[in-house]
Amino acid sequence: MRRKIAFLEANEIPFRVFDDYAASRPDSQLARVMPRCRQYTTVAPDTCRLSPWITWPTLQRGVNNEKHGLLSLGQSHAEADAQYPPIWQILAERGVRAGVFGPLHSWPLPERPERYAFFVPDTFAPTPESHPDSLTAFQNFNLIMARRSPRNVSAAFDLGSLAAFLLRAPRLGLRRATLLAIARHLVEEQAQSWKRARRRTFQPVVAFDLYIEQLERQRPDYSCFFTNHVASAMHRFWAALYPDDYEQLELGRDWQRRYSGEIFFAMDWLDAMFGRMIAFAQRNPDHLVVAASSMGQAASSGHRIDTQLYLREPAKLLDHAGLTPADWSQRPAMDPTVSLLVSVEKAGQLDQYLARLSIDGTPLRVSVRHGTLFDLWLGQPNLEPRPDLITLNGVPVPYAELGFELVAIEDEASSTGYHVPEGSLFIYDPRDASIKSQQRPIVATTDVAPAILANFGIEAPDYMSEPGKILL
Repeated sequence: MRRKIAFLEANEIPFRVFDDYAASRPDSQLARVMPRCRQYTTVAPDTCRLSPWITWPTLQRGVNNEKHGLLSLGQSHAEADAQYPPIWQILAERGVRAGVFGPLHSWPLPERPERYAFFVPDTFAPTPESHPDSLTAFQNFNLIMARRSPRNVSAAFDLGSLAAFLLRAPRLGLRRATLLAIARHLVEEQAQSWKRARRRTFQPVVAFDLYIEQLERQRPDYSCFFTNHVASAMHRFWAALYPDDYEQLELGRDWQRRYSGEIFFAMDWLDAMFGRMIAFAQRNPDHLVVAASSMGQAASSGHRIDTQLYLREPAKLLDHAGLTPADWSQRPAMDPTVSLLVSVEKAGQLDQYLARLSIDGTPLRVSVRHGTLFDLWLGQPNLEPRPDLITLNGVPVPYAELGFELVAIEDEASSTGYHVPEGSLFIYDPRDASIKSQQRPIVATTDVAPAILANFGIEAPDYMSEPGKILL
């Protein structure tokens, strides 16, 4: 075994944001440490419309979407695990002790979780079971809060799950500094309600406290921590930080001023996470710190969004389609997509029903996977609440009767930033703190998994690419 690895999965952050942040915050950890890291521009080799639930399994499994076939959240990955297992599974099977905290497609718990130092599935998990079981209370609270704040952030807390978590929080590593920061933020919200969107940042901040505690206690050979909070801010507020990227921008000066600091606010907390991982590696120089994004973001739409159409009560729609509660279940998905797992007996019936459904004169977009997993693509912007908004066979049906709702969008933003193949990767070695080349050679994200295996002296499976000397 060569070196232990602590892997920060910093979703979708391109080098442009890292560089501009470091220039803006010259005293930040990133500004000080990035020049001492080996840096690479990654390219996602996936052949479909990019999403993190596609590009992360590509990085973690060493094959692109055409092979791993993981295209949506909630999709079973049992077949992919058997043919193209994620890096943590390969390591565990070869006796390398791994710790897993939140990477996509990590639910359910593995059959033998005791082989892992710790294992907390992703925030789209249907159930909260984690290893060790003491982390389950956190995961339960985490899942409830994530589901309450998909597009607009909810102001409410689930008091039962919060209390259960807080009883265990000190032993799990939640820091007083984190609690004070949350308390200060809640006070700020009272004066500036638009800052409630920042709650999305504090969920991974709490989670990171617990990850570092497990890292300190367990000292696994390999560990990974996933955070989406910067990606979330970039999607919404890219146009506020980079307004000159758009030929047409409907979001005015007041909007730009209000939200211009949101991406760097999220980056401040990522910088704190990165700094704590660097400090850990400096105390434990047998570790490397790896940070990667799986892809990046760039300017997308500059349109203003006042409302979007959401399916808030799927039971009403499926009841109208003739399905009973026993015929289906809802699976986790990124709003405004709704994912439904339907029984084999009723899948054809639902498929036919949805094919006859139109929204604002356009057929509802539906993707069906494995014959029974239905993804309903919603979020249509700025629709008028008229009686014929939704039709079935051309006949109007009141949209509220089908469980739909026109939701006012608090931040008024569409996806002002969106996915591009080019991402970031950097590696910090506490045994070599010299200034490195800043040329950032290009590597494919499929090179990462075989390089990690090579680090642990494990020969990569035949389906993986050669990692190349550049990453070794």
